[in-house]
Amino acid sequence: MSVSLKVDGTVAIITLDDAPTRNAFTGESAGAFLDAIATVQHDPGVAALVLRGENGAFCSGAARPLLAAARENPTDPTVLDGLGKVYQCFVAAGTVDVPVIAAMRGPAVGAGVNLALAADVRIVSTETKLLSGFLKIGLHPGGGHFMLLDKIAGPQTSVAMTLLGEEVVGQKLVDLGLAWEALPDDQVDERALELARRCTDPELARAATQTFRAQTSSRQLPWQSALRAEQAVQMWSMGRPKA
Repeated sequence: MSVSLKVDGTVAIITLDDAPTRNAFTGESAGAFLDAIATVQHDPGVAALVLRGENGAFCSGAARPLLAAARENPTDPTVLDGLGKVYQCFVAAGTVDVPVIAAMRGPAVGAGVNLALAADVRIVSTETKLLSGFLKIGLHPGGGHFMLLDKIAGPQTSVAMTLLGEEVVGQKLVDLGLAWEALPDDQVDERALELARRCTDPELARAATQTFRAQTSSRQLPWQSALRAEQAVQMWSMGRPKA
């Protein structure tokens, strides 16, 4: 997957672009994403970050070959490193020192839901779909999936989406608190950029974002703890014979 970073004034834009996989993460593209986030973090001129996907999708999670390799040998160091990088993408996006806006013009599936929920604000299209999807393919959720959903939408939505496989689409994402606005597809990117461009003072935006993150983090399980809590049982699920 191609991961590109563009800086327009005080706004950084990270774009995921891989049509055949609907913007799925490999270990390599996850590394490129982490590099892009690090660049944003260390650029004092950036006051806000927009995450977006091309090809009519936001992100379909971890790439199928990576998941297949994990099923084949879930303890392989290369596999663990690749999955670890994918999961660190969510942590990096959710802890960077600027507000993060996800411009979602298509579905987010599996670990792609984690990336969407790592953002502070989500602007979605009326066709955007969030689908947890882990149990459907015989995997336990990972990457802090339960923590992210519960933090934003509460236990009922978390259970419905993760354990019962419910899809949430368009305006219902707004109704459940999973998105800020649902708009026609061709308005999503511009609305996300409009919000991001309001952050015109990078120093102040970063200071306020750091305060926000410090205060709200006290209400939830630390992200790295959530990752570790899910990792062992996810590795177990990967090693099971497929039903």
